[in-house]
Amino acid sequence: MKILCSPTSPYSAKVRMAARHLGFRYMEVMVDTVAGPAELTDNNPLGKIPVLLHGKDKAVYDSRAIMQFLNRKSDGKLYPEKDRKRTEAEILEALADGICDCLLAIVYEKRMRPEEKQHAPWTERQWEKARRALDMLEKNPPKIGKRLHGGHFALAATLGYLGLRFAGQWEEDHPKLVAWALEFADRFPHYGAMKPQQP
Repeated sequence: MKILCSPTSPYSAKVRMAARHLGFRYMEVMVDTVAGPAELTDNNPLGKIPVLLHGKDKAVYDSRAIMQFLNRKSDGKLYPEKDRKRTEAEILEALADGICDCLLAIVYEKRMRPEEKQHAPWTERQWEKARRALDMLEKNPPKIGKRLHGGHFALAATLGYLGLRFAGQWEEDHPKLVAWALEFADRFPHYGAMKPQQP
């Protein structure tokens, strides 16, 4: 099993952490999506990461499809069995991924456009969406419980990405989420090394 990924990508971090937690043996291949190497674009025509390669010429993407693949391969160990709990985990994952979508939109706007061409109202709108979601999570942080699930890994990856790209802009207003990340790190000791970070 091979995962095409990036050390800064929260979506990559989510699936890498989940695979490690489930005990899968896999190789990590760091790729530059801007360069669009053939191994990436031949396996995902969108040129996006992460991509999981297994067997002969079999690719799975995007991150949520990979998480469901890992759940099936682990006989259901990544998501709760009961419908209500599973739905809660999947909604948490969708919310965390949605926050990352907003954060990445801000990062790319600032990175790819000259300052005079950046559209401040648009980036502010993205931040407002992310902030609303964080505020909601702050009011009711998800319980970790006895077993980690896909939603936990998604939120942990999101908080790691916030720490990487938006340090000092969210922590003061969200102390419960800061504490949640510390609790997650206690439960998943690889978090410090696997959360989004500069190589």
